[in-house]
Amino acid sequence: MKAVEYYKEAAEKEHTMAQNNLGSLYEYGEETEKDLKKAIYWYNKAAEKGEIVALYNLGQCYELGKGVEKSEFRAFEYYKKSAEGGYLNAQFQLGYCYFNGIGTEVNKTKAIELYEEAAKKDHAMALYNLGQCYRLGIGVEKDEFVAFEYYEKPAKEEHLDAQLQLGYCYFNGIGTEVNKLKAFELYKKVAEKGHSIAQNILGILYEYGDGTEINLEKAIYWYRLAAEKGDKGAQYNLGKCYELGKGVEKDEVNAFEYYENSAEKGDSNAQNSLGYLYYCGQGVKKDRKKAIYWYQKAEQGGNVEAQKRLASLYEKGRVYKKIIHGAIYWYKKVIKNAHPEVKENLDNL
Repeated sequence: MKAVEYYKEAAEKEHTMAQNNLGSLYEYGEETEKDLKKAIYWYNKAAEKGEIVALYNLGQCYELGKGVEKSEFRAFEYYKKSAEGGYLNAQFQLGYCYFNGIGTEVNKTKAIELYEEAAKKDHAMALYNLGQCYRLGIGVEKDEFVAFEYYEKPAKEEHLDAQLQLGYCYFNGIGTEVNKLKAFELYKKVAEKGHSIAQNILGILYEYGDGTEINLEKAIYWYRLAAEKGDKGAQYNLGKCYELGKGVEKDEVNAFEYYENSAEKGDSNAQNSLGYLYYCGQGVKKDRKKAIYWYQKAEQGGNVEAQKRLASLYEKGRVYKKIIHGAIYWYKKVIKNAHPEVKENLDNL
């Protein structure tokens, strides 16, 4: 007899955990056809009797609009009931709702309290989120040493994001002494498990020899893996390697394609580089209007190099008739961003 048949028999006899488990089988299509309507039916049956896991599962369904009309308010209410019954995942999720204003007003204090409650029971995401809060000073007084300690515990339990942040702490001396070798080892461990951000960072470490020896072949390997997953940072880095012929044969067309993919995802460095390729006609037909467009997109993302290029273009009238006011505006913006070396250009206008 399949598990679904056992659960169904027990569920029909009003066994609440069986009702919840049967709902779960229907939700995910395990040992039976996926049927969200039946999943919701059995979750409701169990939840009506106060089954805390079923209450949590209903909260998930309402938050995601899975088998029911999406309602963050109802999701919050179900999480609250489940959390009050002592369900650990619901305590964390309720904290997440308070933190992000899901189905309720933002209340960072309550969020932190719930995260701390869940963290006492070693909930990995609660520990990780508390690490983030203490590192950035969100909802609590900033304390990098406490942040480091919160990252450590879930990292030991193979929580990938916690391992990634722990690597960041070791690399930058946040809450601990700088140890680039440890940082490298952590990034490598996470990268090998398919984490695209870690793969991109590992590529950077291999490219520049930070925490390890320079190895351009390995840098390209890790950039490529991350880029294939859509990581915009890796796409930019790979584009740069193709543009410069670093670790690969120089290929401006490939560089353009990688920059374009990254730029469209909002990477300001890629947007600036894409503008440059359009301006110079490298890897693509020269198009100065598109160059200006991408420089402006990069500038909006705070890219200082793009600001300098826009200032220069306005000053020299390369795209439009010389516009002094435009040049002054961009040069002032660059100076404000701590690049006083352009003051000479401004004085000459």
